[in-house]
Amino acid sequence: MKKCFYKIFKFFLILLVLLSSSFFIADSLFPLSISQNKTTQTVVAADETPLWRFADQNGVWRYSVSLDEVPDYYLEVLLNYEDRYFYEHIGINPISLFRAAWQNISNDKIVSGGSTISMQVARLLYPHDRTLTGKLKQIFRTLQLELHYSKDEILTLYINHAPYGGTIEGIGAASWSYFGKQPKELTRSEAVLLAVLPQAPSRLRPDRFPERAKQARDKVLDRLAEYKVWSNDLIETVRRDEVWVYPRKAPQVAPLLAYRLKNKYPNEDIIHSTIDVSIQYNLEDLAINRVKQLPPKTSLAILVVDHTDMTVKGYVGSADFNDNERFGQVDMISALRSPGSTLKPFIYALALDEGMIHSESLLQDVPRITTDYRPTNFDDGFYGPVSVSDALSKSLNLPAVQLIELYGPKRFAGKLAGIGLPLSSIGNEPNISYILGGASLRMDNLVSAYSAFARHGEVSPLRFTQKEPLINKPFISDGSAWITRQMLINSNLLAYKTGTSYGYRDAWAVGINPRYLIGVWVGRPDGTPVVGQYGSMSAMPILQHVNSILLNRENRLNRPLTTYEKPASVSSTKICWPLGQPLPESDVNCHRQKTAWVLNNMTPPTLSTYGELKNNIYRSGWITIWVNERGERVAADCPGAQKKQLALWPVSLENFLLTKEKRRTLLPPIDKSCPVMGQDVFASLNIVGLRDKQLIRALPGSHQVTVDLTPEGGYGEKWWFLDGNLVANSKDNEKVALTIAKKGVHRLLLLDESGQIFRLKFMSD
Repeated sequence: MKKCFYKIFKFFLILLVLLSSSFFIADSLFPLSISQNKTTQTVVAADETPLWRFADQNGVWRYSVSLDEVPDYYLEVLLNYEDRYFYEHIGINPISLFRAAWQNISNDKIVSGGSTISMQVARLLYPHDRTLTGKLKQIFRTLQLELHYSKDEILTLYINHAPYGGTIEGIGAASWSYFGKQPKELTRSEAVLLAVLPQAPSRLRPDRFPERAKQARDKVLDRLAEYKVWSNDLIETVRRDEVWVYPRKAPQVAPLLAYRLKNKYPNEDIIHSTIDVSIQYNLEDLAINRVKQLPPKTSLAILVVDHTDMTVKGYVGSADFNDNERFGQVDMISALRSPGSTLKPFIYALALDEGMIHSESLLQDVPRITTDYRPTNFDDGFYGPVSVSDALSKSLNLPAVQLIELYGPKRFAGKLAGIGLPLSSIGNEPNISYILGGASLRMDNLVSAYSAFARHGEVSPLRFTQKEPLINKPFISDGSAWITRQMLINSNLLAYKTGTSYGYRDAWAVGINPRYLIGVWVGRPDGTPVVGQYGSMSAMPILQHVNSILLNRENRLNRPLTTYEKPASVSSTKICWPLGQPLPESDVNCHRQKTAWVLNNMTPPTLSTYGELKNNIYRSGWITIWVNERGERVAADCPGAQKKQLALWPVSLENFLLTKEKRRTLLPPIDKSCPVMGQDVFASLNIVGLRDKQLIRALPGSHQVTVDLTPEGGYGEKWWFLDGNLVANSKDNEKVALTIAKKGVHRLLLLDESGQIFRLKFMSD
């Protein structure tokens, strides 16, 4: 008997060794891999609400969660219903298998399954057919799971791969799809339902078959009562809950941001963005409604950033992601576009820090020739003498060109590149046209640069995810940022700048309120011009609407708005034009007095233009003259000559000044007995041969008329512009023959080398 027992023992021992050896050999030959079932990517808002999901090749969505992200009572229900001895067995529970087999044979149909949670995970990772061979493969994979993974890891795999109907797998995706909440917020009734749903996900879908789902849930409650897992009172309370779920819908919010983050973080299952889901919904609704008022094929983009921490709260990259007619899948927040005038605040801020200007410095809004570029204002009109604050608020082109020309376009472009705002152009050679939109940039970089005016002169890159650090880059001084922002403030706590690119291709508005930066772009993504579309008309109303939404939200949240106190480096002082410096109001050289914001108590004198610095024929600012006892102007070496100082306006402003401010009024008459000679004699520019508002007619039988014109006064080379186009050049008093071919009202402008202009209107018939 002992000998027989020994043989049996030896047989089973050898069998065990052979089976074990075979298992380990098979384990090395057919290693377990769960990468083929990698959790799909989901982009979530700051409050964990899914914004967008990227399904796998089969269209399945999984939302990865850990065990501590689900309620304890869900795990309690799951283990007691599916596998009570999960933490005790080795992956296979023989008793459960034999019991299930006996029940199925006795009833001649499948009554119950004997699979453990580990076995179900093996089947989910490696599906098999319902044959003996398939079952053996499942057992092999189950043992592999138990060998290479802990029980908690196996349980985590189960809750993230269990089927929940259709293309939903895992409790995370199911919780959001059916109940619109995170798994950790599930009620007990919802947790019980999600514990049983994987048993028959298609047949028990609560959105289609709520009664079946309720019956299945109650069956689980019976099991909990049988095992005394929960008290009877608690079970009865849960049983009274109705089965109610949201209409199932895949998350489809902020699609272009989602694609952007997916490309940036390709290996992250859950990408935690900084988006505020309520702001995002409001912006997307606004875009859908607003686009109906826009021309065909026109799109828009809106970006909202909390400048207190530079987190992106709203991201609408196109008017409608699903609208192919409007290029809805083109992200205009990351596209290169011409910025129009939106760069102007930066040149003013940099010039403030350089001590070139203060808020009321005198600038020149006049036509002039500069290198190979002849900028004009947007409305083709000229204001003449303008302050820095007016030039910026009116978005005048020529004063901005005056500043960038003196500051240096290469230096300007380099400063912007240093804070993450690179400018791109043909040849990438910075020039003065950059300040008027003659380069390309991205909206996200532009909005980031505007943070300088909200963050005390420092620029911070945008933060799209919660793990991205807050980085501050010094750019301008706190005082310069404050003064520039004051010049941009218009109404409703909003400081803003609009912009329009050449040919009406891009309409911009960028704003700063006490908490948010707002960027708005409107245009056609394919670059086609849209006549009549410009920043103040197309983008500005959207900016104001967004600003109202954000400020109302702050009020509802009862959250105090950030205040921006005046820095100690900024003070207020009275200055006088044309000098731009303090003078008593009673001083005869104080022609116009203004109150200015100055930086570090500096009151820089009025800037000349680049052309004036190169050709100082008619000086401006303080000039010294000599007068005799009768007050007449004389040469410095004349007998009895006395020195006198006068404040003169730039000669290019002569046509825009009051009579008492013009040079011919301010400069005393010349004493003919001892006259001033040479370049000190001022000769105002004039045109001989045509009068203002004159009507000219062509000869009978002719379709055009030629007028001989002679320049009078002025200095050096002269340029003739007819209706904005350069038509002739002349020198000194050289005569010009002007040919008029079109009927109607015409504008003629003469510009000389000193910067003087003479303008007139005439009509041809």
